[in-house]
Amino acid sequence: MIRRPARLSRALAAPALALLLPLAACAGTDASGEAAGTTSGSSAPSGASATPDAPQESAPPEEAGQRIEVSVAGGQVSGDTGRVPVTAGTQVTLVITGDAADEVHVHGYDLTADLVPGTPAELSFAATIPGVFEVELHEAGTALLTLQVN
Repeated sequence: MIRRPARLSRALAAPALALLLPLAACAGTDASGEAAGTTSGSSAPSGASATPDAPQESAPPEEAGQRIEVSVAGGQVSGDTGRVPVTAGTQVTLVITGDAADEVHVHGYDLTADLVPGTPAELSFAATIPGVFEVELHEAGTALLTLQVN
């Protein structure tokens, strides 16, 4: 029978333990071992439960995506104009505000929205088609920006 030295099994256990320790920090504690969102010496507000099993209120998740805002006044375009890079798969929200009635058109995605003077028009879509696409005011023929989806 071959016996392996005990230090070999300890030598293998140490790296395995080191791999598992960072996972503990993901379970609601920071690297110091404190519960996430607490500071040393803090106490629960009056009327709040300090037990770890109490439900925690959290802020609503931030909306992922890219917001692009453009304004048109007197035929002049301002804001996020020119060539705007967008990562493929990103949720894009175009917000167009103008001083004249028109129709916003996103070429390639074939999306449109009515533009009412003084009221922002919003178009939201997933940028899943790679390429370069013009966004324009259809009636005026005014180019607002170009989306470059990579």
